[in-house]
Amino acid sequence: MSAQPTDAALVAAARSGSDNAFSRLVDRHQQAVRSFLRRVCGHEADADDLAQETFLAAWTSLRTLDKPERVRSWLFGIAWRRAQGMARAMSRTRRRETDWQGERPEHDQPGTELNIAMQQALAQLPPDQRAAVALCLAGDWSHADAAQILEMPLGTVKSHVLRGRARLAEILGVRDDET
Repeated sequence: MSAQPTDAALVAAARSGSDNAFSRLVDRHQQAVRSFLRRVCGHEADADDLAQETFLAAWTSLRTLDKPERVRSWLFGIAWRRAQGMARAMSRTRRRETDWQGERPEHDQPGTELNIAMQQALAQLPPDQRAAVALCLAGDWSHADAAQILEMPLGTVKSHVLRGRARLAEILGVRDDET
């Protein structure tokens, strides 16, 4: 019976281009990484996603590993940093949602007359303009983020938002500084 290659030997082979060697490292360590992430995240699907991200990050940065014999702890370090990043992102999202719900005016509730009027007014805008308005004014996205999402130049998004806001004010019969 032949001895199993060490982690260091598998890392060396993977660095030389062996997909099989890296696959063996994944097979050897993925269950432990997933178990760790499941305990840390508390949500199985998030942990599985983070485990995949961990191994993808490991594959792309394998050359940066200083001590190949410590690949397991290196993988756990990547997993931990990914979990922390996800936790920060989720915290920001929850905080934004809570802030938005707290600042949301009563008339913005679904089914109200103003909400229905706003939906009808939005429907009158051209699709690109409607999308920019929906992201920047209703969705609180930055102009830069909306430009990236819509794959438009930043100036175009800003123009769409400005014109869309003015058109909505006109349709709804309010002064633009009130919208």
